[in-house]
Amino acid sequence: MASKELTKLKTAMFDNVRLRLGAQIVDVELDNEHLEVGLENAINKYRQLSSNSVEESYGFLKLEKNRQDYFLDSNVLEVRQIFRRTIGSTTGGGASNFEPFEAGYMNMYMLKAGTVGGLATYEMFSGYQETAARMFGGFINYRFDPVSKKLTIVRKIDSDEGEDVLMWLYNQKPDENLLQHHMTKKWMEDYTLAMNKEILGESRGKFATIAGPQGGTTMNGAELKAEGQQMMADLILQLNNFEDGGVPMSFIIG
Repeated sequence: MASKELTKLKTAMFDNVRLRLGAQIVDVELDNEHLEVGLENAINKYRQLSSNSVEESYGFLKLEKNRQDYFLDSNVLEVRQIFRRTIGSTTGGGASNFEPFEAGYMNMYMLKAGTVGGLATYEMFSGYQETAARMFGGFINYRFDPVSKKLTIVRKIDSDEGEDVLMWLYNQKPDENLLQHHMTKKWMEDYTLAMNKEILGESRGKFATIAGPQGGTTMNGAELKAEGQQMMADLILQLNNFEDGGVPMSFIIG
């Protein structure tokens, strides 16, 4: 169910689309269902083509004893990595604290370069952490299904207390964000307008001429449909050129 905020944003956008099509001056033969279809297509196309529709996040997950399958939130697109808080044994005297994001701790190495060891010490310690994690189980193998959102942990948890792990995630931004953000709001409205121009043009094209006492009226269906299709092509080109703030794929050398 759509939130009140999302409904409010949609209503404002639909009013703008109608006005841009000439509402209150001429009759615009569109229902809310047509506008919903246009917006849904706009959101789907944007998510398909722009990296600006995705955001990184981190979240904790409680792994339970003898359980491997977990279901994540519907907004999760990808699980990049899962980090353990410990290396090797998770309990007892053999456990070793391992925090993958303890940059806050390590800032002192950079801030006190003259007394502690500076960036060289930080680099060596980071390398030690990564090597130890790979050798002694600091990372967890898993499988993630982006359709069902099922996360399968390829590891047996023996501890009765379970284990807390940190997930590095890619999520799709909520629709509310896309309809409010200054880099995406106008694009969404323009694509919704273009889609509805095509719908309106298709409808009016069924009746090219309406008979009347003065010889009838010619409908602008073909022209409106062509305008909508050209607008959509131009908007897709904007995404391909990263004009919306999206980030192109970069080269990795290694």
